[in-house]
Amino acid sequence: MVLHIVLFLLLNLGFQLLGAQNLQVGFYKDKCEDAELIVKEEVEKAFDKDYGIAPGLVRMHFHDSFVRGCDASICIDSTPGNLAEKDGPPNGITLRGFEVIDDAKARLEAECKGVVSCADILAFAARDAVHITGGLYWDVPAGRRDGRISRASETVDIPPPFGDLDLITRAFLKKGLTQREMVALVGAHTIGRSHCFSFSNRLYNFSATNSRDPTLDPFYAAQLKQECPRGQGGNVDSNLVVEMNFSPALMDPSYFADVLHQRGLFTSDQTLTTSQQTTDQATLYAGNGLIWQQDFVSAMIKMSEIQVLTGTAGEIRSNCRRINP
Repeated sequence: MVLHIVLFLLLNLGFQLLGAQNLQVGFYKDKCEDAELIVKEEVEKAFDKDYGIAPGLVRMHFHDSFVRGCDASICIDSTPGNLAEKDGPPNGITLRGFEVIDDAKARLEAECKGVVSCADILAFAARDAVHITGGLYWDVPAGRRDGRISRASETVDIPPPFGDLDLITRAFLKKGLTQREMVALVGAHTIGRSHCFSFSNRLYNFSATNSRDPTLDPFYAAQLKQECPRGQGGNVDSNLVVEMNFSPALMDPSYFADVLHQRGLFTSDQTLTTSQQTTDQATLYAGNGLIWQQDFVSAMIKMSEIQVLTGTAGEIRSNCRRINP
């Protein structure tokens, strides 16, 4: 059984690398010269109205990559006959930024009809979202094509906020990403907001013996309880949100300092301190933000190349929310 799993992972990685080799920086230079500029302008326009758009775009790209690879299948709307990824349990009301992809796509279709894929738009937008919040800029290899399948049932591959270190490490390994790359990538939790229901179990009903997760700093827990109070019936309002940390619009290494001081918001954040290896990595990043940002960029590029469709595979959607007729 173990041998079969290893062979499956190696074969899957081979397909991933094959697609990634067909991507190239500057792919649209001779096809749609202003493609990346247009996406950047739409990200900046949306960010000026709401800084929460930036982490939303990064998260959307992450969730898209973990289901069928980076093919923009997360952008497809549900239909009466199919519940799509965007309505799967890890997504639903928590996803943000679709209007940015829509607006960029509309402009690109007007300028270069049928040329720029939704998958590439999403990869560009995630890069621009990181950069606009103070992160490093990187060149995005492009040439992805769009997938035609989107199923909510497949979102089980997305690592959950309640996962322990073993669970989330295996989820990343399944996609060809190492534990070190996983730690670098989850540092994106340094920006944005979270719905209270994603971590409220750590405040009120953690276990039979502890109402509060003992790995959560008690003063931080008290603050979170004020921001995420229980209503009638003991449930937390599903619309309530809190900042991920104290600098939610800045791509800085404060996330790792928070984790080391038991202020990781999710179980999957705090679990980084359950092994010496990941604790040491978090300590390194907390003390040297440049090393983290460099590792983050490398991991983002690798993640953006998971199971990409290139050549004649997939399609170039004219509307990111619908597959072509």
